[in-house]
Amino acid sequence: MTLRFDLYYSFRSPYSYLATPQIADLCARYDLACDVKVVRPIAIRIPGFFKQVNPLWPPYLIRDTFRISQRLGIAYAWPRPDPIVMNSPTEVAAEQPHIMRVSRLGVAAVEAGRGLDFLVEAGRLIWSGAVQGWNEGDHIAGAIRAVGLDPGELEAKIAAEAERIDAAIVANESAQTAAGHWGVPLLVFQGEPFFGQDRIEDLAWRMKQHGLSDRVAAAE
Repeated sequence: MTLRFDLYYSFRSPYSYLATPQIADLCARYDLACDVKVVRPIAIRIPGFFKQVNPLWPPYLIRDTFRISQRLGIAYAWPRPDPIVMNSPTEVAAEQPHIMRVSRLGVAAVEAGRGLDFLVEAGRLIWSGAVQGWNEGDHIAGAIRAVGLDPGELEAKIAAEAERIDAAIVANESAQTAAGHWGVPLLVFQGEPFFGQDRIEDLAWRMKQHGLSDRVAAAE
């Protein structure tokens, strides 16, 4: 029996990026279905967020995420440009073209049945350090093509249906809160939340209690 879980994901979260290859591997190994729920970064959702955080948090986040990337062997560098447009180190700009474009594309990819695949490709584009100006030229189109979708169709869809897609993102955020946490990556199985890329094994452990099986065994 295929088990399903929700993945709440932000394209501006380095922890989400580092979690996604691990989640994709989990889904490849086990008889699993991942329901991707794209959300906006918490810095956009909470006005004045960067003015409220402990000043020790940003440098620790950088140290911790680089450490995790090294342990997992995942290419990682802070994106250029940052998916969030900032007016100053603590002030988030009112207009957010980068994060909203890729978040809307994420929703459109989910609706096309390629949600997790797109997270992997777009996450690598934004966070691997291989590309500067990931938002320019044909880079995002390449990520869309890599998951078997048509870039022109997806871009046209998010332009024509931006209001509906934005409402879907806000609905995901409400569902995330109802599931019991505010952060990403958040994995939810049968109403139980697992927060953070270091809780993926805990999720697998719980699902094994509910009959999680290897894909090879499930196919026999």
